[in-house]
Amino acid sequence: MATTPVETTGRVSGGGAAGRAPAAPARRERRRLPGTSQQWSAIGFAAPLLVYLTAFYAYPLLRNVELSLHDYTVRAFVQGDPEFAGFANYAEVFTSGTFGVALVNTAVFTLVSIAFQYAIGLALAVFFQANFRLSSVLRALFLVPWLLPLIVSSSTWAWMLNSEYGIVNSVVQAFGGPQIDWLTSPETALISVIIANVWLGIPFNLVILYSGLQQIPAGLYEAASLDGATAWQRFRRITVPLLRPVTAITLLLGFIYTLKVVDVVWIMTTGGPGDASLILAVWSYREAFGTGQPEFSPAAAIGNLLIVIALVFGFVHLRMQRSGEGS
Repeated sequence: MATTPVETTGRVSGGGAAGRAPAAPARRERRRLPGTSQQWSAIGFAAPLLVYLTAFYAYPLLRNVELSLHDYTVRAFVQGDPEFAGFANYAEVFTSGTFGVALVNTAVFTLVSIAFQYAIGLALAVFFQANFRLSSVLRALFLVPWLLPLIVSSSTWAWMLNSEYGIVNSVVQAFGGPQIDWLTSPETALISVIIANVWLGIPFNLVILYSGLQQIPAGLYEAASLDGATAWQRFRRITVPLLRPVTAITLLLGFIYTLKVVDVVWIMTTGGPGDASLILAVWSYREAFGTGQPEFSPAAAIGNLLIVIALVFGFVHLRMQRSGEGS
Protein backbone atom coordinates (compact mmCIF):
# COMPACT_ATOMS: atom_id res chain seq x y z
CA MET A 1 0.00 0.00 0.00
CA ALA A 2 1.46 3.29 -1.01
CA THR A 3 2.30 5.80 1.69
CA THR A 4 0.87 9.23 1.35
CA PRO A 5 3.00 12.31 1.84
CA VAL A 6 0.97 13.12 4.94
CA GLU A 7 1.80 9.79 6.51
CA THR A 8 5.43 10.11 5.61
CA THR A 9 5.52 13.51 7.22
CA GLY A 10 3.82 12.14 10.31
CA ARG A 11 6.32 9.29 10.58
CA VAL A 12 9.27 11.58 10.25
CA SER A 13 7.91 14.00 12.75
CA GLY A 14 7.03 11.24 15.16
CA GLY A 15 10.48 9.71 15.11
CA GLY A 16 11.72 11.81 17.98
CA ALA A 17 14.53 14.29 18.03
CA ALA A 18 16.74 12.15 15.89
CA GLY A 19 14.20 12.01 13.15
CA ARG A 20 13.57 15.69 12.96
CA ALA A 21 14.77 17.56 9.88
CA PRO A 22 17.38 20.27 10.63
CA ALA A 23 15.79 23.67 10.95
CA ALA A 24 16.72 26.25 8.37
CA PRO A 25 19.18 28.80 9.74
CA ALA A 26 17.43 31.97 10.83
CA ARG A 27 18.05 34.96 8.60
CA ARG A 28 19.89 37.67 10.38
CA GLU A 29 18.11 40.96 10.19
CA ARG A 30 20.24 43.97 9.35
CA ARG A 31 20.55 46.30 12.27
CA ARG A 32 19.49 49.78 11.35
CA LEU A 33 20.89 52.69 13.23
CA PRO A 34 18.04 54.62 14.83
CA GLY A 35 17.30 57.89 13.08
CA THR A 36 19.78 57.37 10.26
CA SER A 37 17.20 57.56 7.47
CA GLN A 38 15.57 60.60 9.02
CA GLN A 39 18.94 62.31 9.35
CA TRP A 40 19.83 61.70 5.71
CA SER A 41 16.38 62.93 4.65
CA ALA A 42 16.85 66.11 6.67
CA ILE A 43 20.30 66.64 5.15
CA GLY A 44 18.88 66.08 1.67
CA PHE A 45 16.19 68.69 2.18
CA ALA A 46 18.57 71.18 3.81
CA ALA A 47 21.39 70.79 1.28
CA PRO A 48 19.86 73.01 -1.45
CA LEU A 49 19.19 75.74 1.10
CA LEU A 50 22.73 75.51 2.47
CA VAL A 51 24.18 75.69 -1.03
CA TYR A 52 22.02 78.71 -1.82
CA LEU A 53 22.96 80.52 1.40
CA THR A 54 26.64 79.77 0.88
CA ALA A 55 26.72 80.83 -2.77
CA PHE A 56 24.56 83.94 -2.57
CA TYR A 57 25.02 85.16 1.02
CA ALA A 58 28.12 83.82 2.76
CA TYR A 59 30.51 84.06 -0.19
CA PRO A 60 29.47 87.59 -1.29
CA LEU A 61 29.70 88.78 2.31
CA LEU A 62 33.17 87.33 2.79
CA ARG A 63 34.19 88.66 -0.61
CA ASN A 64 32.98 92.13 0.34
CA VAL A 65 34.98 92.03 3.56
CA GLU A 66 38.05 90.91 1.61
CA LEU A 67 37.54 93.77 -0.86
CA SER A 68 37.38 96.32 1.95
CA LEU A 69 40.62 95.09 3.52
CA HIS A 70 42.66 95.36 0.29
CA ASP A 71 43.42 98.08 -2.19
CA TYR A 72 41.54 96.90 -5.24
CA THR A 73 41.88 98.74 -8.53
CA VAL A 74 41.02 97.70 -12.06
CA ARG A 75 44.58 96.47 -12.53
CA ALA A 76 44.43 94.51 -9.27
CA PHE A 77 41.21 92.84 -10.41
CA VAL A 78 42.85 91.74 -13.64
CA GLN A 79 46.18 90.63 -12.18
CA GLY A 80 44.81 89.41 -8.86
CA ASP A 81 47.52 91.02 -6.70
CA PRO A 82 45.83 93.69 -4.53
CA GLU A 83 47.84 95.20 -1.71
CA PHE A 84 46.66 94.57 1.83
CA ALA A 85 45.37 97.82 3.28
CA GLY A 86 43.88 96.72 6.60
CA PHE A 87 41.39 99.24 7.92
CA ALA A 88 42.75 102.09 5.81
CA ASN A 89 39.66 102.05 3.58
CA TYR A 90 37.37 102.35 6.60
CA ALA A 91 39.46 105.22 7.91
CA GLU A 92 39.21 106.90 4.52
CA VAL A 93 35.43 106.55 4.57
CA PHE A 94 34.99 107.84 8.13
CA THR A 95 37.32 110.81 7.65
CA SER A 96 35.81 111.82 4.31
CA GLY A 97 33.83 115.04 4.23
CA THR A 98 31.06 113.17 2.41
CA PHE A 99 30.50 110.70 5.25
CA GLY A 100 28.68 113.07 7.58
CA VAL A 101 26.37 114.38 4.85
CA ALA A 102 25.60 110.88 3.56
CA LEU A 103 24.95 109.56 7.08
CA VAL A 104 22.51 112.37 7.93
CA ASN A 105 20.75 112.04 4.56
CA THR A 106 20.48 108.28 5.08
CA ALA A 107 18.92 108.75 8.52
CA VAL A 108 16.43 111.34 7.27
CA PHE A 109 15.61 109.38 4.11
CA THR A 110 15.11 106.11 6.00
CA LEU A 111 13.17 107.34 9.03
CA VAL A 112 10.86 109.72 7.15
CA SER A 113 10.16 107.12 4.46
CA ILE A 114 9.35 104.41 7.00
CA ALA A 115 7.14 106.72 9.06
CA PHE A 116 5.00 107.80 6.10
CA GLN A 117 4.92 104.36 4.50
CA TYR A 118 3.71 102.76 7.73
CA ALA A 119 1.21 105.50 8.60
CA ILE A 120 -0.38 105.58 5.16
CA GLY A 121 -0.25 101.78 4.81
CA LEU A 122 -1.95 101.31 8.19
CA ALA A 123 -4.63 103.89 7.38
CA LEU A 124 -5.38 102.14 4.09
CA ALA A 125 -5.40 98.72 5.75
CA VAL A 126 -7.94 99.89 8.33
CA PHE A 127 -9.96 101.50 5.55
CA PHE A 128 -10.07 98.30 3.50
CA GLN A 129 -10.91 96.21 6.55
CA ALA A 130 -14.54 97.23 6.10
CA ASN A 131 -14.78 95.01 2.96
CA PHE A 132 -17.06 97.32 1.04
CA ARG A 133 -17.97 96.96 -2.62
CA LEU A 134 -14.97 97.34 -4.96
CA SER A 135 -12.65 96.88 -1.99
CA SER A 136 -10.67 94.13 -3.70
CA VAL A 137 -10.38 96.14 -6.91
CA LEU A 138 -9.01 99.17 -5.10
CA ARG A 139 -6.55 97.03 -3.16
CA ALA A 140 -5.31 95.59 -6.43
CA LEU A 141 -4.82 99.09 -7.84
CA PHE A 142 -2.77 100.09 -4.81
CA LEU A 143 -0.39 97.21 -5.61
CA VAL A 144 0.60 98.76 -8.95
CA PRO A 145 3.62 100.68 -7.54
CA TRP A 146 4.88 97.43 -6.04
CA LEU A 147 4.53 95.52 -9.32
CA LEU A 148 6.20 98.06 -11.60
CA PRO A 149 9.95 97.80 -12.16
CA LEU A 150 11.81 100.34 -10.05
CA ILE A 151 13.48 101.88 -13.08
CA VAL A 152 10.05 102.59 -14.58
CA SER A 153 8.69 104.08 -11.36
CA SER A 154 11.80 106.19 -10.77
CA SER A 155 11.84 107.48 -14.33
CA THR A 156 8.15 108.36 -14.08
CA TRP A 157 8.69 110.34 -10.90
CA ALA A 158 11.71 112.08 -12.43
CA TRP A 159 9.50 113.15 -15.35
CA MET A 160 6.64 114.25 -13.08
CA LEU A 161 8.97 116.37 -10.92
CA ASN A 162 10.86 117.90 -13.80
CA SER A 163 11.12 121.65 -13.20
CA GLU A 164 10.32 122.67 -16.80
CA TYR A 165 7.73 120.25 -18.19
CA GLY A 166 6.77 118.10 -15.18
CA ILE A 167 3.10 117.61 -14.40
CA VAL A 168 3.59 118.52 -10.73
CA ASN A 169 4.91 121.98 -11.57
CA SER A 170 2.13 122.40 -14.12
CA VAL A 171 -0.45 121.82 -11.39
CA VAL A 172 1.35 124.12 -8.96
CA GLN A 173 1.57 126.91 -11.52
CA ALA A 174 -2.08 126.40 -12.48
CA PHE A 175 -3.00 127.39 -8.91
CA GLY A 176 -0.69 130.39 -9.02
CA GLY A 177 2.31 128.81 -7.36
CA PRO A 178 5.96 129.31 -8.37
CA GLN A 179 8.08 126.93 -10.39
CA ILE A 180 9.89 124.53 -8.05
CA ASP A 181 13.19 122.93 -8.95
CA TRP A 182 12.35 119.61 -7.34
CA LEU A 183 15.36 117.61 -8.53
CA THR A 184 17.96 120.32 -9.09
CA SER A 185 17.65 122.35 -5.89
CA PRO A 186 19.57 121.31 -2.74
CA GLU A 187 16.51 122.22 -0.63
CA THR A 188 14.05 119.93 -2.42
CA ALA A 189 16.13 117.10 -3.95
CA LEU A 190 16.04 114.91 -0.84
CA ILE A 191 12.32 115.62 -0.36
CA SER A 192 11.65 114.56 -3.94
CA VAL A 193 13.32 111.16 -3.61
CA ILE A 194 11.58 110.62 -0.26
CA ILE A 195 8.19 111.25 -1.89
CA ALA A 196 8.94 108.72 -4.62
CA ASN A 197 10.22 106.14 -2.14
CA VAL A 198 7.16 106.55 0.10
CA TRP A 199 4.89 105.95 -2.89
CA LEU A 200 6.83 102.79 -3.72
CA GLY A 201 6.71 101.41 -0.17
CA ILE A 202 3.04 101.96 0.65
CA PRO A 203 1.79 98.74 -1.08
CA PHE A 204 4.16 96.56 0.95
CA ASN A 205 2.94 98.04 4.23
CA LEU A 206 -0.68 97.81 3.07
CA VAL A 207 -0.44 94.10 2.26
CA ILE A 208 1.37 93.08 5.45
CA LEU A 209 -0.75 95.20 7.79
CA TYR A 210 -4.01 94.21 6.10
CA SER A 211 -3.08 90.54 6.58
CA GLY A 212 -2.36 91.26 10.24
CA LEU A 213 -5.73 92.93 10.71
CA GLN A 214 -7.48 89.85 9.35
CA GLN A 215 -6.06 87.82 12.25
CA ILE A 216 -7.76 90.02 14.89
CA PRO A 217 -11.09 88.43 15.95
CA ALA A 218 -14.06 90.52 14.89
CA GLY A 219 -15.79 89.66 18.16
CA LEU A 220 -13.41 91.94 20.04
CA TYR A 221 -14.58 94.95 18.03
CA GLU A 222 -18.23 93.95 18.48
CA ALA A 223 -17.82 93.62 22.23
CA ALA A 224 -16.06 96.97 22.43
CA SER A 225 -18.84 98.60 20.41
CA LEU A 226 -21.45 97.18 22.78
CA ASP A 227 -19.51 98.66 25.68
CA GLY A 228 -19.68 102.08 24.04
CA ALA A 229 -16.11 102.34 22.73
CA THR A 230 -15.58 104.83 19.93
CA ALA A 231 -13.76 104.04 16.69
CA TRP A 232 -10.60 105.71 17.97
CA GLN A 233 -10.76 103.79 21.26
CA ARG A 234 -11.21 100.51 19.41
CA PHE A 235 -8.21 101.36 17.24
CA ARG A 236 -6.03 102.40 20.18
CA ARG A 237 -7.02 99.62 22.59
CA ILE A 238 -7.53 96.68 20.21
CA THR A 239 -5.92 97.25 16.81
CA VAL A 240 -2.62 98.77 17.90
CA PRO A 241 -1.76 96.25 20.69
CA LEU A 242 -2.77 93.15 18.74
CA LEU A 243 -1.02 94.40 15.59
CA ARG A 244 2.26 95.00 17.42
CA PRO A 245 4.09 91.83 16.24
CA VAL A 246 3.16 92.53 12.62
CA THR A 247 4.13 96.18 13.07
CA ALA A 248 7.57 95.21 14.37
CA ILE A 249 8.43 92.96 11.43
CA THR A 250 6.97 95.45 8.95
CA LEU A 251 9.12 98.28 10.30
CA LEU A 252 12.22 96.07 10.37
CA LEU A 253 11.80 94.91 6.78
CA GLY A 254 10.98 98.46 5.68
CA PHE A 255 14.10 99.74 7.41
CA ILE A 256 16.37 97.20 5.74
CA TYR A 257 14.79 97.77 2.33
CA THR A 258 14.99 101.57 2.60
CA LEU A 259 18.55 101.45 3.90
CA LYS A 260 19.77 99.80 0.69
CA VAL A 261 17.79 101.87 -1.82
CA VAL A 262 19.98 102.86 -4.76
CA ASP A 263 18.00 102.88 -7.99
CA VAL A 264 15.34 105.41 -6.96
CA VAL A 265 17.86 108.03 -5.84
CA TRP A 266 20.35 107.29 -8.60
CA ILE A 267 17.85 107.57 -11.43
CA MET A 268 16.17 110.70 -10.08
CA THR A 269 19.10 112.77 -8.78
CA THR A 270 22.28 110.57 -8.80
CA GLY A 271 22.73 111.82 -5.24
CA GLY A 272 22.87 115.47 -6.25
CA PRO A 273 22.88 118.30 -6.71
CA GLY A 274 26.25 118.02 -5.08
CA ASP A 275 25.63 115.72 -2.13
CA ALA A 276 22.17 117.08 -1.26
CA SER A 277 20.40 113.73 -1.75
CA LEU A 278 23.37 111.42 -1.34
CA ILE A 279 22.78 108.44 0.95
CA LEU A 280 25.23 105.71 1.97
CA ALA A 281 23.99 103.11 -0.52
CA VAL A 282 24.20 105.57 -3.42
CA TRP A 283 27.62 106.72 -2.25
CA SER A 284 28.85 103.11 -2.30
CA TYR A 285 27.46 102.63 -5.81
CA ARG A 286 28.95 105.91 -7.02
CA GLU A 287 32.39 105.03 -5.69
CA ALA A 288 32.37 101.66 -7.44
CA PHE A 289 30.57 102.34 -10.72
CA GLY A 290 29.54 105.98 -10.98
CA THR A 291 32.88 107.53 -11.90
CA GLY A 292 35.51 106.87 -14.50
CA GLN A 293 37.97 105.83 -11.78
CA PRO A 294 36.26 103.13 -9.70
CA GLU A 295 37.19 102.81 -6.03
CA PHE A 296 36.06 99.29 -5.22
CA SER A 297 37.59 99.00 -1.77
CA PRO A 298 36.05 102.15 -0.20
CA ALA A 299 32.74 101.19 -1.82
CA ALA A 300 32.95 97.77 -0.16
CA ALA A 301 33.72 99.44 3.18
CA ILE A 302 30.59 101.57 2.87
CA GLY A 303 28.57 98.47 1.98
CA ASN A 304 29.87 96.67 5.07
CA LEU A 305 28.86 99.64 7.19
CA LEU A 306 25.30 99.33 5.87
CA ILE A 307 25.33 95.61 6.68
CA VAL A 308 26.43 96.31 10.24
CA ILE A 309 23.67 98.90 10.70
CA ALA A 310 21.06 96.46 9.39
CA LEU A 311 22.36 93.68 11.66
CA VAL A 312 22.26 95.93 14.71
CA PHE A 313 18.62 96.79 14.12
CA GLY A 314 17.87 93.13 13.41
CA PHE A 315 19.37 92.04 16.74
CA VAL A 316 17.50 94.83 18.52
CA HIS A 317 14.27 93.55 16.99
CA LEU A 318 15.00 89.98 18.11
CA ARG A 319 15.85 91.15 21.62
CA MET A 320 12.66 93.15 21.91
CA GLN A 321 10.64 90.21 20.58
CA ARG A 322 12.15 87.82 23.11
CA SER A 323 11.63 90.24 25.97
CA GLY A 324 8.01 90.68 24.87
CA GLU A 325 7.45 86.93 24.82
CA GLY A 326 9.03 86.50 28.24
CA SER A 327 6.94 89.21 29.90
